[in-house]
Amino acid sequence: MATTNATAPKGAPKAKKQAKGFTGIKSGFLVIIACAVIAVAIYLFVFGSASNFKGDIGAAFACMSDAEAIEPAGLIGTVYMGGFVVPIIWTLLFSVVAFAIERYFAIRNAYGRTSLTKFVADIKVALQANDLVKAQQLCDKQRGSVANVVGATLKKYKEMEENTILTKEQKILAIQKELEEATALEMPMMQENLPIIGTIVTLGTLTGLFGTVLGMIKSFSAMSAGDGGTDSTALATGISEALVNTASGIATGALAVIAYNYYTNKIDRLTFSLDEVGFSIVQTFSATH
Repeated sequence: MATTNATAPKGAPKAKKQAKGFTGIKSGFLVIIACAVIAVAIYLFVFGSASNFKGDIGAAFACMSDAEAIEPAGLIGTVYMGGFVVPIIWTLLFSVVAFAIERYFAIRNAYGRTSLTKFVADIKVALQANDLVKAQQLCDKQRGSVANVVGATLKKYKEMEENTILTKEQKILAIQKELEEATALEMPMMQENLPIIGTIVTLGTLTGLFGTVLGMIKSFSAMSAGDGGTDSTALATGISEALVNTASGIATGALAVIAYNYYTNKIDRLTFSLDEVGFSIVQTFSATH
């Protein structure tokens, strides 16, 4: 049976843990709540300021029944007229920005300190020379998810070299299993919070569409009010609400799509590098043993 760290002598020094660095936000829900608070505060106290509207109406504190009397003085006031859907969309928008920034640092940490392409090439050269010491030194210097996986696989490689019980096929399977297990431990950290961004891709657009429908309902209600006449202020308010929510929803969905696809592509490149190095390790062991 293969030797493991569990069977090592009690007095043997423990392997040093590699620094994890930035590992990402653990609670996406708390981030969304914080973004919601910021969005509502900006909506009420910045965009809802009375200075953004004509007359002496305190728009930020006006009830919905007085909405028809509010006339915006500019674009900011028009955005405010989008209604309660606006801070909801902003919450999604701010969440996308927050998670995109978080993923940037987390995935950059996963890639390591230097170029991932150069690291993979150097590892392959060291393996071709059967210089495991140099390969391990490269991992210790590079760090990151790829280096962690390669380092764990190299330790298993060395362990299988010293094993005199298992057959060659069993040793190769043990190395492959270690590679898969190490990869499985690193992948969740790289993909953390990406499902939330992926959900906002659709949710942002749908929320914007919901606000559009509400604005159009308000517009048609204004058109049907009175004795055949049309309340122009209420009609403009409804159209403004529809257009503002449409634009905000599209912007949120577009940003979420860009962020999701960008980071998914980065993870795919990282996974490809893991597969490439793992294949080289297995092939090297198979050719030299």
